[in-house]
Amino acid sequence: MKILFTSSECVPFIKTGGLADVVGALAPVLAKKGHDVRVILPLYTAIPQRYVERMTHVTDFEVSLGWRRQYCGIEMLEQDGVIWYFVDNKFYFGRSYIYGMGGDEYERFGFFCRGVLNALPLIDFQPDVIHANDWQSGMLPALLKIQYAHLPFYAGIKTMFTIHNLQYQGIFGIKEVQDVLGLGDSLWTNDKLECFGCANYLKAGLVYADLITTVSPSYAEEIQTAYYGERLDGLLRARKHQLYGVLNGLDIVDYNPATDASLAATYSPQDVSGKTACKRALQEELGLEISPDTPIIGMVGRLSNQKGLDLVDYIIADLMREKVQLVVLGMGESRYVNLFSWAENEYRGRVAARFTMDSGLAHRIYAGCDMFLMPSQFEPCGLSQMIAMRYGTVPIVRETGGLRDTVLSYNEYTGDGNGFTFFNYNAHDMLHVIQRAMHYYRDEKDVWKLLQERGMSGNYSWDRSADKYVELYRGMIGEIALRDPSEPEDEFIPVAEAPAAGKEPGAK
Repeated sequence: MKILFTSSECVPFIKTGGLADVVGALAPVLAKKGHDVRVILPLYTAIPQRYVERMTHVTDFEVSLGWRRQYCGIEMLEQDGVIWYFVDNKFYFGRSYIYGMGGDEYERFGFFCRGVLNALPLIDFQPDVIHANDWQSGMLPALLKIQYAHLPFYAGIKTMFTIHNLQYQGIFGIKEVQDVLGLGDSLWTNDKLECFGCANYLKAGLVYADLITTVSPSYAEEIQTAYYGERLDGLLRARKHQLYGVLNGLDIVDYNPATDASLAATYSPQDVSGKTACKRALQEELGLEISPDTPIIGMVGRLSNQKGLDLVDYIIADLMREKVQLVVLGMGESRYVNLFSWAENEYRGRVAARFTMDSGLAHRIYAGCDMFLMPSQFEPCGLSQMIAMRYGTVPIVRETGGLRDTVLSYNEYTGDGNGFTFFNYNAHDMLHVIQRAMHYYRDEKDVWKLLQERGMSGNYSWDRSADKYVELYRGMIGEIALRDPSEPEDEFIPVAEAPAAGKEPGAK
């Protein structure tokens, strides 16, 4: 199959969040399965020079945006079996930031969507499927259906639109978007492009794409409810027969404790002794008390309400009455920067917070901590809990979205489970579960070792998820009949086999 991914970011070239990890990992896996896979993204100034030097110029043309005619260049490089295209325009993408504050974001990413469609005949690539991701690519399925589908070159192209986080929608004024993209008045109704009096790029993708996916089965169900649906739940329920949840995977080469060069010591499921050295090294690096018996709880991610940090705020004094250390890495809201700065000063040697994006330190936290806390309000998929398990760090999560699909709470009667979970969005429920995890860490070493080994032995690769995407692509172009997503399916959970019921933990 011929597949084109469109994305506003993609590793290894540019990254601000999980979207980049997903596209950058999935595309090479599909290419290895024999498909002609290409990815197109903006050519930002922030893309490292070592990649820019390898690019070759393919073509250039002008893109009409209202009264403007803007230059659009297409640069290309090949890597990992994938052809990567970059949309070049210094006015839109030669800035000091990736995403701005909304001033002309509608024009920047409107240009990107139209530039991608205009480029296809000129780069001589006619994809079977265009796989668009998040609101920055959301207008592409709409433009294709409204303005391009009558042309023979575009008539057979199908589109898939993936929601990575429904909260970010690309909401702008109708008049501004209308003027830039030439979309007539008849399109601005609530069953098409209009959304509560505004233009909404994400809604455009949801209305006009042939299939919609999101990044976990549970999140696909949750966003059809008013609580999680971000005012689009009605539309998502209307399209429930074209809405599929496919769980993300990990780059298992990058996240591998047996080969990770950023760690003080490497280790594997068969021999986890190196994790002790990683813990000591982390305590030394962050100025924590050197105490091999004190459990370290880690948190890595955006500092925002979505991540459940208000729960941590509420119980942090109670938590620090326990014999525990806390490590936090991330950037975000000043409220939480202030919280963890205060905690680091108040509990010297027991709390360490770093407000930066540091991939190497993130790896060392995953490896050096004993537990990983993710009490999210909502979590479309979440990669951190899977990375933590791969590094033998036991997750403590709230049962929502992809966290519910990947972490099963330990059951002391059957021995099933790979972590600890709580359901209600409640600070003391979370504290109780943390205390339960610390009990097993201190007093039931065999269970703790089992949970570590089970997490490290899990299947977190993209292979199964890539096969699901191929199945959906084939269904879109009519090669196979697709299962209705509203029908139950035995969805896989990427964890090791649990012991059979009735066996003692650790029994063979």
